[in-house]
Amino acid sequence: MDLKEQLPPLIGMNLEELQGVALSGKMPKFVGKQLAEWLYDKKVTEFDEMVNISKKNRAWLAENYRIGRERPVKSSVSADGTVKYLFATRKGPGVEAVYIPDRDRATLCVSSQVGCKMNCYFCATGKLGFKANLTAAEIVNQFLSIPPAPEPGRKEMNPLTNIVFMGMGEPLDNFAAVRRAIEILTSPWGLAWSPKRITVSTVGKMPELKDLLDKTQVHVAVSLHTADSGERQAMMPAQKAFPISSVIKLLQGYDFSHQRRLIFEYIMWRGVNDDIRHAEMLAKMVEGLNCRVNLIRFHAIPGVDLHPCSEERMLMFRNFLNSKGITATIRASRGEDIDGACGMLAAKS
Repeated sequence: MDLKEQLPPLIGMNLEELQGVALSGKMPKFVGKQLAEWLYDKKVTEFDEMVNISKKNRAWLAENYRIGRERPVKSSVSADGTVKYLFATRKGPGVEAVYIPDRDRATLCVSSQVGCKMNCYFCATGKLGFKANLTAAEIVNQFLSIPPAPEPGRKEMNPLTNIVFMGMGEPLDNFAAVRRAIEILTSPWGLAWSPKRITVSTVGKMPELKDLLDKTQVHVAVSLHTADSGERQAMMPAQKAFPISSVIKLLQGYDFSHQRRLIFEYIMWRGVNDDIRHAEMLAKMVEGLNCRVNLIRFHAIPGVDLHPCSEERMLMFRNFLNSKGITATIRASRGEDIDGACGMLAAKS
């Protein structure tokens, strides 16, 4: 690593911190606002592109900081247009982000950790174990530095419309950095996105889930997968520390009847959680909550003795939930041929 790479990055800083950088370089405080505009709105990669900042000040910035933009080191393109990007990290293996184009939308699935502590049985990331938390700069870099590819049959690329924190890691296990990334995405001095364009997925880690609900307005997706607490603990060790019953009780105290959405993610496994009994338990568990249920096809990973259920079972399950007044949809599977689908991210280099 050369000396330049050891300098602190500017991306990942909020407006107050960028103003502090300006003041420490004996620049006017308003230069901090200019820095935020160049970094997040204009997405520059070189200090010399910051043309409304003097050459002297740009030289000082370059001597003391780096912008922090890092291009992905590898990409894989799926037959369905999904693109998986591998980013290098300073600790352990890399992390992956997945770009999913869909007609007039494009979603980026970002990672928050190298590996994961949650060790869910069905997840390739969990098999890595925990290596490191990503910094706010490393998280922000994923949505600033990807070069989106066009959807098949289209010449133009789809600009990002949505961000989902559903990549490698448990976002609420690295909540400080994730919250900083959300601040940069949604603040007027940042990318000025609506929080309704952002979804954070979690196993239900508390008390950080309450902090997410209280301190942001992003959508929340809870990894449920079975309403049977014993079965859930066998699949998801986090159930012991954060029982789904406690998670549901917390969620019942919030209003999801307007623009903010509550989603339950439910991967379906053949002969495990795909029968009418499980559908009834799920309906009872979420009764009274304004929510939707995403039914997800299981994508096989090595060493895991689970199998996807049939299309007929998924349709039965969806129709039963709909009949009970619960909005349920079968989520389209994208990127399976490049190990980019749900539960498959393992930072293979």
